[in-house]
Amino acid sequence: MKGEIVDSKVQAGSFVGRNREDVRQFNLSIVLRMLHFAGTVSRSQLTSASGLNRSTISGLVNELEDLGLVTESMGESSSGAGRPSLMVSAAEDVVAFSVNPDVDATTVGVVTLGGHVITKRRFQTRLQPTAQEAAQIAGRLINELRDELAPNTKIAGVGAAVPGQVRLADGVVRLAPHLNWVEQPFGAMIGQLTGLPVFLDNDASLGCMAERNFGVGRGFDDVVYLFSGSGGIGGGAIVNGQQLRGASGYAGELGHVRISDSTSSDYSGLPGTLESLVRRDDLLEVFKLDSATDEELENEILAVRDARSSQAGKMLSLQVEALALGLASFVNIFNPEVVIVAGFLGAVFDYEQHRFLEVLKANSLAASNERVIVRRSGLGSDLLMIGAAELPFRSLLARPSEFEFVRAKARR
Repeated sequence: MKGEIVDSKVQAGSFVGRNREDVRQFNLSIVLRMLHFAGTVSRSQLTSASGLNRSTISGLVNELEDLGLVTESMGESSSGAGRPSLMVSAAEDVVAFSVNPDVDATTVGVVTLGGHVITKRRFQTRLQPTAQEAAQIAGRLINELRDELAPNTKIAGVGAAVPGQVRLADGVVRLAPHLNWVEQPFGAMIGQLTGLPVFLDNDASLGCMAERNFGVGRGFDDVVYLFSGSGGIGGGAIVNGQQLRGASGYAGELGHVRISDSTSSDYSGLPGTLESLVRRDDLLEVFKLDSATDEELENEILAVRDARSSQAGKMLSLQVEALALGLASFVNIFNPEVVIVAGFLGAVFDYEQHRFLEVLKANSLAASNERVIVRRSGLGSDLLMIGAAELPFRSLLARPSEFEFVRAKARR
């Protein structure tokens, strides 16, 4: 889908600023956002999508290039003859660091402004890390990766995807039950260790927007997203193009919706919820694994599907039904165009797709489910890296010429 401009409902010419500088920043933002989300596009595509004239687009692209935020290259002529188009891309030497702390590992990645994960490191932990321990690991990995960047690479900051409730204003983790973190200033800890600006948000909320902007949710305005990790199940909903966040930013806890009279509790202590019935730990136990990546767990699930192991197969069938029941409620509530399942939920969905869709349709209203489609995450293991990087990129995209980068150290 790269090269297709999305999110261009608000055109540059529709903005009325307080002064000329506001208008200029807004126009720069529109162009940079298009390149950030769409990838490499031609100047003519930018012109038609933005509503600005050719000379204005030329001036904006030139300014963004002078700022080191975009690059230009000669494309091929679509007809095979004539002058080739000038193609514009977000600069690949503008990067952000991404952090994802989890119960068994802390992962750090480097993501470019064009949405590419250029490197990623996962540091496994045998015991559940404290916030301080996870911050120390993240800080060390960030500093190591920073030393490996090309000289003068422009660093926008650090984004962290946390499996829990985050107070967005100051980067404090209010509650991450699976990690046993309560009121932890995780963002400030990383900032002190790296000297970089740090931003935090819930992992599922970030994954939701990453799929909508870069993955299988592109082009859809009404999306339900469900994500699973070792910390449980989270999610998000996008309605008419806007993500629902709630009064304090804690909306989207779809895993805590009660779907059963079971007394089994989820990681927050609530009984009978989707998270309590579709548990990663249960699968690890039945497969006799201490820990596993989503890819490793999927391989085990596929092996069971082929061999039809009775114990593991029975558990997976129960999880398929519980997942479909939960999503049926969300289909009734949000009437989405697409439902996206990520993390190990993608493999659970694949295990018995036919049964999943039967249960989904039987437990949702016909008018609500008749157009909905279910898709697996398109970003795979890069999902949270891409989602977290959007946090430091947000300020850059808002006012491109005023943003202050931190430069990578020149190599000696």
